[in-house]
Amino acid sequence: MKSAFSIINFCSKLNFGRKRPCRYFATANSALSSFNYADEDCFTSELPAATNSDVDSEEQNYFGNDVQVSKGLKADDDEMKLIKLILGNHGFNLGSHPKQLEIVRILDILFEESSDARLCLYYFKWSGCLSGSNRSLESICRMIHILVAGNMNHRAVDLMSHLVKNYGSKEGFSTILLKLFYETHHERKTLETTCSMLVDCYIKERMVTAALILMGQMKSFDIFPSIWVYKSVIQALLQTNQSESAWDLLEEMHRQGISLNYSINLFIYHYCAKGNLSRGWKVLLELRKFGSKPDAVDYTIVINSLCKISLLKEATALLFKMTAFGVSPDSVTMSSVIDGYCKLGKLDIACKILKYFRRPLNIFIYNSFITKLCMEGNTVKASEVFLEMSEVGLVPDCVSYTTMIGGYCKVGNINRAFSYLGKMLKSGIRPSVITYTLFIDYFCKRRDVEMAEVMLQKMIIEGLNPDVVTYNILMDGYGKKGYLHKAFELLDTMRSTNLTPDVVTYNTLINGLVTRGFLQEAKDMLDELNRRGFNIDVVTYTNIIHGYSKRGNFEEAFLVWFHMTDNCVKPDVVTCSALLSGYCRERRIDEANALFCKMLDIGLNPDLILYNTLIHGFCSVGNVDEGCNLVKKMIENSILPNNVTHRALVLGFQKRKVIDPIESATSKLQEILLAYDLQIDANGYI
Repeated sequence: MKSAFSIINFCSKLNFGRKRPCRYFATANSALSSFNYADEDCFTSELPAATNSDVDSEEQNYFGNDVQVSKGLKADDDEMKLIKLILGNHGFNLGSHPKQLEIVRILDILFEESSDARLCLYYFKWSGCLSGSNRSLESICRMIHILVAGNMNHRAVDLMSHLVKNYGSKEGFSTILLKLFYETHHERKTLETTCSMLVDCYIKERMVTAALILMGQMKSFDIFPSIWVYKSVIQALLQTNQSESAWDLLEEMHRQGISLNYSINLFIYHYCAKGNLSRGWKVLLELRKFGSKPDAVDYTIVINSLCKISLLKEATALLFKMTAFGVSPDSVTMSSVIDGYCKLGKLDIACKILKYFRRPLNIFIYNSFITKLCMEGNTVKASEVFLEMSEVGLVPDCVSYTTMIGGYCKVGNINRAFSYLGKMLKSGIRPSVITYTLFIDYFCKRRDVEMAEVMLQKMIIEGLNPDVVTYNILMDGYGKKGYLHKAFELLDTMRSTNLTPDVVTYNTLINGLVTRGFLQEAKDMLDELNRRGFNIDVVTYTNIIHGYSKRGNFEEAFLVWFHMTDNCVKPDVVTCSALLSGYCRERRIDEANALFCKMLDIGLNPDLILYNTLIHGFCSVGNVDEGCNLVKKMIENSILPNNVTHRALVLGFQKRKVIDPIESATSKLQEILLAYDLQIDANGYI
């Protein structure tokens, strides 16, 4: 049976269409346990004599986990025979203590004779463990070259990373290392690869400045990093907001004839992520200046950024422009645009775009439609689109199921939500933290915290760690039920699991305390947050102000107000409403009106709730005329009265003891509406 709502039907029935690891590593307490800065020519590493203990964890960290754990220094007999034979032929005795210069020579001999970098690495480690001698930086550099030449780059990186991590920040270290790399290389290609890897090690240790200095020093040897290293350095510079230095590197790449692909789009992404779309677009256009053409990735970065800020017309125009330039949009590009229109509720335009470009529907596009339909509460059509997804051969993912679960939770159909959870588990798809959080939120909103606790425990049993949002929702549920002790227990649980509470967490706790009448405790928590330098928002202050105002304690309310302004937190309309409603409740209308005028003076725009509160306050003391003046003021500010406004006027006429207060209120409201040429029947407010 065909679904009533089908994306395909809605779009006119479109047819969217590694080498074997070395086993011969000796055990040692540390391969490179500590380097000592001896002089400009040599760094040494003191290695203790080998023991019969298992391999040291630090050595595993530098040289990997493929270390043979055995008693003493036993190695494969064939390998040892080969080493003895090679060294014996060159006049070296394996049992003697080699000098540092001899180690470099021995490494060269072993590699020349065997072409096996693993054998050299074994001897390099074995010789140090056997003799307890100090390894020179020269021997380490030569070992790194051999590893690179022998296609063991991962081992070379381990050695270099250790050197950079421990000594990279020492002044002059990179100069010494680069000099030794140059002196110990045998092949130019190996040297270039080694130097590129060294720069990358500096970047990984976040020593960006040192990496730039090293790249400058490499130029004196006519050595330039690889394209991927250039990209890493540019990315690191952009992340630290050094865009000018990054652009200089890009131009250097261009002068060297290095392809700018995969590098220039880093700039486009950087500027777009920062919200500087005009600069991102300018970089896109400047691609031609470098002899290159923008590809689908470059256009997609800009289009996706436009969609995120709801500039759909501009995104669509760019989509057609890239097509005009001969660049075909890929699935990611199309998904960004379609998702943008779906979020705005413009499903018809989304389908027209799909029809025009005739791109195959993917799961992301289907999820976009499902998400929008569920947000609108249209779970019937959402389920039909979900079913269609399977019919066209796409497998729903965790997002698909979770969206459907969220949609049914929103409309209160928990049975259907659990039905989709069952289908999800049956399909072998693991629910996410968000999936369970949606159920917890559903039960908390219905004050069924016991069932919410069951879902939390089920989440934990499944091996999922609740996040801050999950705990905040459950904490709010506890607060509304008055279970403050459980809310604070959750706070302790968050801290014990190294989960940092956010401002919502504390707002929830403070609101719970205020609601239950524990104003002093709420104020104490606010003071504690201030002492710890916590970034408190206006909601936190407003909750406490509302609590004091509701009980008529305006002195304490204003103390919190002044504390808020002292901390550069600007009161909003809700904050003013909290105080104003308190004044009106106490029938202190003059003070309420003064606060209202002050609010207007500081540039705050009252909303319908605030107007109705003040109108009700005037009418409660029989001042209907002032109430009607406020009705006029709200209409002048494009806010229409509602049934609450009408009830306030009815109260005012009751206080005046008129014969028919409802009729009088309706007539007065109709008169005001007509004066502003508003053709609205005031009887509808009754």
